[in-house]
Amino acid sequence: MGIEVGGLLGLILLIVVVWAIYSIFQSSASTGAKALWTVLIIVLPVIGLIIWFLFGPKGGGRRTV
Repeated sequence: MGIEVGGLLGLILLIVVVWAIYSIFQSSASTGAKALWTVLIIVLPVIGLIIWFLFGPKGGGRRTV
């Protein structure tokens, strides 16, 4: 049972990381900030996601209502 739970959590983490990186590239932050956030999330996935969620760039560049 342990390997199934670990695999599911790994898949969820992968999906969240891909979504975060996509959101970073869609934000209006500078190129350097985007690169820094992307590297942080790739190198430290769980901690990087938490830090990005709390302090990362807000708002998208191409969102229309």
